[in-house]
Amino acid sequence: MARLADYFVLVGYDHDKRGSGDGQGRIIQRFPEKEWEDNPFPQGIQLFCQPSGWHLVLERKSPNFFVAVLTDINSERHYCACFTFWEAVESSQPQKNHTNDVDDEEDSKFVQAPQLFAPKSLVLVSQLDHTEVFRNCLGLIYTIYIDSLNFPLESVIGNLLTCIIPITGGSQRTISLGAGDRQVIQTPVNDALPVSGCSVALLLKQLGINNVLELFCAALTEHKILFLSSSYQRLTEACRALLALMFPLKYSFTYIPILPAQLLEVLSSPTPFIIGIHSSFRAEMQDLLDVIVADLDGGTVLIPECIHISVLPEPHLLQTQTALSMVLDPELEYADYAFPPSSMSASSMKFQDKEIRAVFLRLFAQLFQGYRWCLQIIRIHPEPVIRFHKVAFLAQRGLLDVDFLTKVLEGMAFARFVSERGSPYRPCDLFDELVANEIERIRSEEGNAQKVLKHVKEISEQLHRNENPYPAVAMHKIQKPKEGSHLRVQQNTFPHLDEGTVQWIVDQATAKLKNAPPAVKAEMKCMVPMGPPSATMIDQNGIVLANSARRLEVVRNCITYIFENKILEAKKLLPAMLRALKGRAARQCLTQELNSHVLQNRAVLDNQQFDYIVRMMNCALQDCTPLDEHLVAAALLPLVTAFCRKLGSGVTQFAYSCIQEHLVWTNLQFWEAMFYSDVQNHIRALYLEVDGDHPSETGCDSIKKQQRSALEVAAEQLRMWPTRSKEKQQELIDKEESIVYSQAIHYGNRLTYLLLPLDTSKNRLLRSTAVGDLESVSNSFVTNSIAGSVAESYDTESGFEDAETSDVANSVVRFINRFVDKVCTESGVSNDHLKALHANLPDIVQMHIETLDAVHRESKRHPPIQKPKLLRPALLVGEELVMEGLRVNLVPDGREESVGGSLGGPPILPAEGAIFLTTYRIIFKGAPIETLAGEQTVIRSFPVASFAKEKKINQQSRTDQDSQDGLQLRSSTFQLMKITFDEEVASELVEIFRKHIHKLRYPQYVQSTFAFTVGQSPKQVVESKQKEKNPSLRTMSKNIMKNAKKTIGRQYVTRKKYTPPTWDQRATPHGDNLDQISVSEEIEQSALTLSTTIRSDKSTMSHMVERACCRDYQRLGLGTLSNSLTRSKNEPFRITTVNRMYSVCRSYPSLLIIPQTIQDSTMQRISRCYRQNRFPVVCWRNSRTKAVLLRSAGLHGKSVVGLFKSQNAPAADPSQTDSTSLAQEKYLQAVINSMPHYADTGGRNTLSGFTSAHMNSSDSSDKQRQPKISVLMKQVMGGKEEMTNTFSRGGKWGSMRGSGRLSAYSLNSDVGLRLAGKDTLSPQANGGPLDSHYLRQPRAGLYIIGEKSQLKGAKQDPSQQWEVVPIDIFDARHVKTSFKKLMKACVPSSASTDPNQSYYRSLEESDWLSQLHKLLQVSVLVVELLDNGSSVLISLEDGWDVTTQVVSLVQLLSDQHYRTLEGFRLLVEKEWLSFGHRFSHRGAQTMASQSSGFTPVFLQFLDCVHQIHLQFPMEFEFSLHYLKFLAYHYVSNRFRTFLLDSDHERIELGLMYEEKGERKNQHAYKSVWDYIDRLSKKTPVFFNYLYAPEDGEVLRPYGNISNLKVWDYYTHETLSEGPPYDWELVYSRREQVDDGERAPRTQRKIVWPCYDNQNKTEPDAISKLLEEMQSLESELGQVPDKWKETWDKIKTTQRTESKQEGKHLSSSSLLMSSSLSHHRRSQCVYLHEAAVGSTLNLSLDTDSSTTSTPSSGVMGRKSTSTLYSQFQTSESEHRSYEGILYKRGGALLKAWKPRWFVLDKTKHQLRYYDSKSDTDVKGLVDLTEVESVTLGTATLGAPKNIEDKAFFDLKTTKRVYNFCAQDSQSAQQWIDKIQSCLSDA
Repeated sequence: MARLADYFVLVGYDHDKRGSGDGQGRIIQRFPEKEWEDNPFPQGIQLFCQPSGWHLVLERKSPNFFVAVLTDINSERHYCACFTFWEAVESSQPQKNHTNDVDDEEDSKFVQAPQLFAPKSLVLVSQLDHTEVFRNCLGLIYTIYIDSLNFPLESVIGNLLTCIIPITGGSQRTISLGAGDRQVIQTPVNDALPVSGCSVALLLKQLGINNVLELFCAALTEHKILFLSSSYQRLTEACRALLALMFPLKYSFTYIPILPAQLLEVLSSPTPFIIGIHSSFRAEMQDLLDVIVADLDGGTVLIPECIHISVLPEPHLLQTQTALSMVLDPELEYADYAFPPSSMSASSMKFQDKEIRAVFLRLFAQLFQGYRWCLQIIRIHPEPVIRFHKVAFLAQRGLLDVDFLTKVLEGMAFARFVSERGSPYRPCDLFDELVANEIERIRSEEGNAQKVLKHVKEISEQLHRNENPYPAVAMHKIQKPKEGSHLRVQQNTFPHLDEGTVQWIVDQATAKLKNAPPAVKAEMKCMVPMGPPSATMIDQNGIVLANSARRLEVVRNCITYIFENKILEAKKLLPAMLRALKGRAARQCLTQELNSHVLQNRAVLDNQQFDYIVRMMNCALQDCTPLDEHLVAAALLPLVTAFCRKLGSGVTQFAYSCIQEHLVWTNLQFWEAMFYSDVQNHIRALYLEVDGDHPSETGCDSIKKQQRSALEVAAEQLRMWPTRSKEKQQELIDKEESIVYSQAIHYGNRLTYLLLPLDTSKNRLLRSTAVGDLESVSNSFVTNSIAGSVAESYDTESGFEDAETSDVANSVVRFINRFVDKVCTESGVSNDHLKALHANLPDIVQMHIETLDAVHRESKRHPPIQKPKLLRPALLVGEELVMEGLRVNLVPDGREESVGGSLGGPPILPAEGAIFLTTYRIIFKGAPIETLAGEQTVIRSFPVASFAKEKKINQQSRTDQDSQDGLQLRSSTFQLMKITFDEEVASELVEIFRKHIHKLRYPQYVQSTFAFTVGQSPKQVVESKQKEKNPSLRTMSKNIMKNAKKTIGRQYVTRKKYTPPTWDQRATPHGDNLDQISVSEEIEQSALTLSTTIRSDKSTMSHMVERACCRDYQRLGLGTLSNSLTRSKNEPFRITTVNRMYSVCRSYPSLLIIPQTIQDSTMQRISRCYRQNRFPVVCWRNSRTKAVLLRSAGLHGKSVVGLFKSQNAPAADPSQTDSTSLAQEKYLQAVINSMPHYADTGGRNTLSGFTSAHMNSSDSSDKQRQPKISVLMKQVMGGKEEMTNTFSRGGKWGSMRGSGRLSAYSLNSDVGLRLAGKDTLSPQANGGPLDSHYLRQPRAGLYIIGEKSQLKGAKQDPSQQWEVVPIDIFDARHVKTSFKKLMKACVPSSASTDPNQSYYRSLEESDWLSQLHKLLQVSVLVVELLDNGSSVLISLEDGWDVTTQVVSLVQLLSDQHYRTLEGFRLLVEKEWLSFGHRFSHRGAQTMASQSSGFTPVFLQFLDCVHQIHLQFPMEFEFSLHYLKFLAYHYVSNRFRTFLLDSDHERIELGLMYEEKGERKNQHAYKSVWDYIDRLSKKTPVFFNYLYAPEDGEVLRPYGNISNLKVWDYYTHETLSEGPPYDWELVYSRREQVDDGERAPRTQRKIVWPCYDNQNKTEPDAISKLLEEMQSLESELGQVPDKWKETWDKIKTTQRTESKQEGKHLSSSSLLMSSSLSHHRRSQCVYLHEAAVGSTLNLSLDTDSSTTSTPSSGVMGRKSTSTLYSQFQTSESEHRSYEGILYKRGGALLKAWKPRWFVLDKTKHQLRYYDSKSDTDVKGLVDLTEVESVTLGTATLGAPKNIEDKAFFDLKTTKRVYNFCAQDSQSAQQWIDKIQSCLSDA
């Protein structure tokens, strides 16, 4: 029973304080004046009566009512019902302070103006929440006052204050206040369930489902929530609704449904809250960055960006949303029905409210299911002490990673939930029934909407019955005021009430209550049902069953083998078992199996068994998540003190000493949970034993008791507790405390075992966790009351202070003291016991330290099981390891070669080894797991700069035992690594490995790539300023000057300010010769050029002139360069320096070829017409027809129109555009006029002049070429059957699209070009020439190959002398996409059985071959045009991708010079490097270009060259391996050649004119060309033996897809040595010969596909013969000649033989003859398919497809000996200097021996013999490998009586040779001779 109202208060406006700011309220009267003892009067009530402040108003307002909630210091809530009305203010009072100064414009018949009204509030304060009753009671008092009813207010108020009603029980109570009124008060059946009325339904109606769910989650996860509304009562209802939704949890933080304006600073509180404020204060909420604001009126919830709300986990979120929508909108389900049911409508608000609450109650039942099984009862008597095992709960539910539930369990609300509901013996409510009995039903009904809705309605009925147990009876009778009574003019003020009368009534009622018998509330306590255990529920859900039964069988078998001592069997299963231990079920199985082998708490093992068991334990602990680790550690804790091994007499090592490296042992929360779990088990056993003393129990009852849980036992004891005697009660209390005390001692020992390291002298403890921080890990709220004082004092008083161990011991003692103090305080252990514990701990620790010393000493003699040794990879000079090897398994991918299969051979993969990350490469090195191939070494690597994509994988293990986590690394060098990490590799290391890869792959600056950092000590990169998007010329010039001076060492520095010249000034000549390149001109301060900023002398321009492209221009006759850099006026073209400052075009080179007649001043205007300012320049000239090849970027849109405008059209307004177009036309005309046959005919483009000048003298082959152009043009442009009017004037339009993939040489449609004439032509059936009139058709002097999309809509003027060929061509995006598909096709990540995903289907879908086809097609067309006398301008895209590809291919096909090694280098340097192909951008070499992706435009070009090479194998000096080498290293970043995007950028970094002498280390090459040159001198790896070119041969390859082959660079690999493109790495493993000792070699060879280097293992015939020649020369004491010299001599001999033999040519001479027939393609194009070997492979790999000769095709055995005798030379020819030197042996203790040394400058070798007369070479030193020759010092065993300066050392790349001459003078001579020999090289 409780009072309906505790206080009645009359609060009014305080007129005495009107003058100071806002008005204030004051309490006028309060009844009773004396405070109740059990309920003191809440302070500050006047603030809550007017939350917006006390103000006077000009109009009388209607009375209002709301309920505010106040919380006192004891967390008790007081409900303050406020009824406010307004009274007139006496006119005599000054009318100053009113806020609503509204001028009354019209008089009211009730109100006299000006009149002010003051608020007055009737307040009811109660601890009960009966809103409607309070409204009625206060309304009745107001009615009596306003209507002057004949009822005394004092008696009404007295009756109100003395009204006593029941709190709970579900009874109805009728009350009356003595004013003719009657009310029925309904009490809830169970006060534990909140009463919500309609508030929850109203909240959902206001905010919607999702918003309410967000607020619900925010409240549960302790965020700040603020409600806004213009209604105070709505604020209270919303807050009440949110609390009702949280049931069974109770909100424990600040709760203020209505916050007064004066207390707004409360919103800045750091603690969570639920607060409501009036929406008029919305503007003051702007600064609240961590508050969730819910606007009830607007229906919105605003969540700040900085707040992350953990949402409900799926599927609970979706289920809750669905159920709520069914409740709120039941018609939704039938909205689409054709015949919806008629009776479907939503419930009333009151029922809807309960249905919504039922949905949330079901949700909590699902979230907390099985929670009672994770409650740990520590003490039962005298009071229950209960803890919740959070980790066990989350683990059993499989929700360890659910953020929402973790936060809820860590919150204050759940802690209160455990304390209130944890007791096993208490009253139960609806939630307990749901958790215990309805979980199975909830789970079974998931997904069935009707069943869910039915269950929701059942729960809602119980909730409704709890609030309304009886049918509502209309017995209320409440007087209400007459309508409009508050507006009466004449109103009396509220009367002053007589305190005495009211107090007398209250006293009378109080006295009567004291005499009445006390009301005893019958508590219906019972045993709380446990519900189904979590484990069974999870098993049914299939969450825990992550490991198959087969994997668990592996675990069991492996453990059985170990204990049966079948170590070999166990070793086989161990890898699979360790992988299986990543699953939770397998770890659980491990602990169960190990438990079964423990007898009487001890299991003694031998050394191998012990090592295996320890390794399993470590593995089980290592792979856990942080929370899951607690469960595994808990299961292993009893085992680590059981398993042990004997180390010696009396020395036993336990398993705990080997598993201490896991952080779980330093986690206080883990030890608390373990301690409480053990205490609970002992207390359960105690009471089972106490109850087991009753002999009357049957056996069945005894078994049932034994199966009861600890909570059930505790409930029974709590029920029986009042019936026990006090002696028995005290005895049980003592027994419980004894259990806790003994367990504390036990855990003190356990902590000592696992915290003290085996080697205590290292002073390391608790790994990376600081001891002082460990308290924060615990969830317990008990403070350490004694640890601070007692533990510290006992540390100092303990009897040991060993210098070595004191730190470790003290740390352990402090940690254990903290743990013991915490758990014992919570468990109610007495202070005496606690002090005794603290006193004993230091001695326990010290005793254990002494024991560990002996164990540590003995354990050193027993090494653990060793895993296979990691093989370290060979590294390049300057290459450094970034990360040491991580132990991994390399697993097979989609390539079947490595796994045996149809190709035969043992499976090379999977292989076990390690993955290494260096500054250059990602390398795997290991050995196959398969025993038959286990002796081999597997190497797979790729440059880290080519890393393309990373993907996390979950690989199924080989024995199908478990899945392994790993990585899939894909490279743009067509390599793929699928690796799975060993169990010993921590996940942190894997993350570091990944981050390092990305950091190396995408450095911030290009200077950070390997090509720059190789061989250097790491330097801090100075960050350069961000480049301007469009830098001015001034800025650019300054940057160029600054960088050039810094990098090249310029001495000249100008101090004057640099002002850029105008364009006119730049065009002004300095001399008579307008375009002369001057290197001696003085430095103009007003116009400082790049040639003067880089160097002060003539060296810069000399560099430019000496560059390869300039030499090539000279060779082509495009610009003669003399010493004075003058040119002849008669030449049609000249070299211009207009771009020497890179001011016209930054991506072009500094020297360019333009027509003679074009002035530099016009180039700037012309460049603006083209994208990126890349204007047309000449890059090649046909030596026969004098036609030129030009390149440029595509035209801008406006420039396209200008290009086709008639030259003679009158211009009304000559604008800048017109002048630009005119200059452009002049430029193109100048190109046309440069060709002699066009210039001679007066500029008109007719073919007659051409025919007369050239055709008559040409041979028949030229005539046969003519018809090809129409065919090719038709293929490229792909015309239609009917030509439109566009072609009426000679039609030049078409599309490349028509060619498709299967383009054929067909002439089905008219092309409509001048090339083909206006009439449709039909070729002869045999493909011969057309009619002769075709040759006389007019041909354009210049063809412009442009993009069709850019040229759309432009019309050709018939008077213009050039023609445009618009084509559809792919762009860089298509190349990038195609390349990705090609990589996946050639190197699939997994084998596919889907026929739609076959290799050929994937290859076709990639479109790579289609793009090659288009490139070759366009290139052949351009070749034909050039060969027939028309110049061609390639003007595509930005001029640096497709344009570069086509221009390069055209020159390669047309000019045989580019098919040599030197020529191809020149071609790449000129067209790709100088003309600014964006290697860095397309290769995504830096972080800035990472987003653009990898686009292999250059690789596509190399593939085209490869296709041409296959069709014309005798036309190329270089081999296919050369192309592969470039394809590999252009993305490897080993060399600087292919870095940066233009010459301009290379000059800025000082790379353009690097001196050769700058190279510190001869093996750290900066240029790939230098490397190739040096390597070519050693070995013919890049040479093509079939090279026999035809003079002036123009190649016309077939471009159809059927003629194209997939490059084996994409598909082949060599697992034995890795990629064969780093020569030092692949061939550094050759057998080294020292002191004449050679290791024996077997003659038997086994060649495995994809593993062996077939070219190296089985060399081709030529290579084999050269090897035999080498061996013969060595046998005869000759040093072998360089291979090129030998080869040239052989070719010379063959030519001589062929001349002598005349017509009888041998096959060998045929191959090497240079006078072969023109038609050689058909004979040779497929020879490579039949070849078995490869080209010459003395010491380096080449490609198998380069060989086109049968093994006996070059020369027979007879010619070998003949050649050898013919070229045999005398010894004296190769002896430059010789004499006796003492040489020290290679081994450490080898003696010094005198040898006869011969220095051979010709062979570049230092050979030695036993004596001068000896002819057998005992050894040699290759001088190409010598790094330095320095004076040495005498060492142990050196010849005596020799001066110190007679010693010198010879350092090579492999070793250091120690020599000793007879005297110092002789030594110096040797040093000089060797150094001169080195310099000559």
